[in-house]
Amino acid sequence: MSATPSDIQHVVQPSFPDKEATISTPSAPDGFLAQFAGNPFFTGGLGLAGFAAILAGAQRGLRQGASLLKRRLLVDVDINVKDDTYQWFLYWMTIHHRRQLSTAVQSNPSEKIGIIESVLRRVPTRMHHLSIATSKTHLPNGAVQTQFALIPGPGRHILRYKNAFILANRVRETKSMGLNNGNPWETITLTTLYSQRHVFEALFLEAHELAQKRVEGKTVVFTPRTASWEKFGEPRRKRTLESVILDEGVKEHIVADVKDFLRSEQWYHDRCIPYRRGYLLHGVPGSGKSSFIQALAGHLDYNIAMVNLSERGLTDDRLNYLITILPQRTFVVLEDVDAAFSGRTMSDESGYRGANVTFAGLLNAIDGITSGEERILFLTTNHVARLDAALVRPGRVDMTIRLGEATRYQAAQLWKRFYGDIDEDSVNQTRFLQVLEKLGVVQAEGQGPPDPVNMTSTAALQGLFLKNKHSMEGAIAGASELRRP
Repeated sequence: MSATPSDIQHVVQPSFPDKEATISTPSAPDGFLAQFAGNPFFTGGLGLAGFAAILAGAQRGLRQGASLLKRRLLVDVDINVKDDTYQWFLYWMTIHHRRQLSTAVQSNPSEKIGIIESVLRRVPTRMHHLSIATSKTHLPNGAVQTQFALIPGPGRHILRYKNAFILANRVRETKSMGLNNGNPWETITLTTLYSQRHVFEALFLEAHELAQKRVEGKTVVFTPRTASWEKFGEPRRKRTLESVILDEGVKEHIVADVKDFLRSEQWYHDRCIPYRRGYLLHGVPGSGKSSFIQALAGHLDYNIAMVNLSERGLTDDRLNYLITILPQRTFVVLEDVDAAFSGRTMSDESGYRGANVTFAGLLNAIDGITSGEERILFLTTNHVARLDAALVRPGRVDMTIRLGEATRYQAAQLWKRFYGDIDEDSVNQTRFLQVLEKLGVVQAEGQGPPDPVNMTSTAALQGLFLKNKHSMEGAIAGASELRRP
């Protein structure tokens, strides 16, 4: 059966409008976003990125919050290795740790303590990073006693001081070295609660007192190291003025002049005079020049800075710099200054040149434009005639003192020191002096000075007494050894 044209038209025509409705497309922008929105890889990556951003923001917020909380609740104190407090604190930390260990061992079980104190004592404050420090002590008999001590090493340590917990972090920079001594750069950071920051003042005060007690009754000797002063060995026991016997009145004269200088700082400033003073001690070897300087330093509670002008590597600039950065309350001592330029030659316009330091450089260091003030300088020599007049002129050397051969007064005083407890009536002392007079070693009463060739030094006299410290007769019999051959 065949279809009529009307039937075909009826069937086909109604389908066109429906077909156009189904294939109608949306606008271009909506289709672009729809494609990404329907992409699972895009939506998953966007979610991860958002989560990462939220996590990073939270982490940054926590970090800033922790930093803010630390600034509000904690306080830090930094100490670098160049500060004097650095060594004081290390020594204090060692002693404090020993005290805590001793207290823990000697604690009484029956002692009544509070709950808070009991909890604090249970908190461990041990040190797990230690370093070893070796010290040597030279005994009077010449022996050397070596001691080893454990000190806090690099790392973190927890301390408890006056019921306050302190975190001490000692950091050593292995890639950063000191230019002066080549030692690694170190810092110590102390951290505690802000409410307990007052403990730092008490801690540093106690550390300073411990450091002072460590050198109490002793004289510190400094020597130059590159461009700084360093302690030379352990501090020496202070020597009393009475232990050095000079000729009558000489010692008292020097001491009075030094004390007057120390009291006259304002007087110098008011008159625009550089506040420094120089002393030249000359005389035969063994006359007590170095011993007197050491005794004077002990008497005035001063330290000593020794400078060897013949030291290799010591230049004019370095010497000048060292003189200007002297430790406080320290004598500068240039021993045997004549020997430093004994073989000098004229090298250029700057003047004579010795081993390393030029003569002009020495003069500028002592009394130049850049030379420091508040300084007491001692020069020693066995041959004063060899010194240049420019070195000993006023302003560089203000007082020249000769410490010569032993006199009758010095021989008598030395005898009293060694035998005064057994020669109470001084009979043997008189005999000894009479022997010295006959030998021409000392001046006889009422006579002129003896021949300098026959005279001796106080060091030789002391050597004779040390050799016969238990025998006065041996000292009298051995007096002939004092006369020079």
